[in-house]
Amino acid sequence: MRFLLDQPISWIVGKTLQAAGHEALHVSELGLSAASDDIILDRAAQEGCVIVTQDTDFGTLLSSSRRPLPSVILFRMRDARPSVQARVLVENILVLEEALRNGAIAVVTDASIRVRHLPIS
Repeated sequence: MRFLLDQPISWIVGKTLQAAGHEALHVSELGLSAASDDIILDRAAQEGCVIVTQDTDFGTLLSSSRRPLPSVILFRMRDARPSVQARVLVENILVLEEALRNGAIAVVTDASIRVRHLPIS
């Protein structure tokens, strides 16, 4: 899978995804560090990437636009250490893969991973 890491997500998460055989880019690599969420959504959709973020605005934007893609993984864990985020993501990617390929928002909390399929109506 291809991932686009939003600004607050550490490169440790990207390196872990790459080590697990996935492609991972950080918005800073694409010159999008200061870009709006709309621009990041457009770029991720064009590149076929899943956005990895801690920013709840992506869910709001996807809901209001009724877009079917890109998918978003939203971390809402109390422990936001990159090593913890990376471990949880890699351990669960196979379970999430089909939903993410078809368009979904996956909200990762301490207790669960909730998946909401896109588009949101």
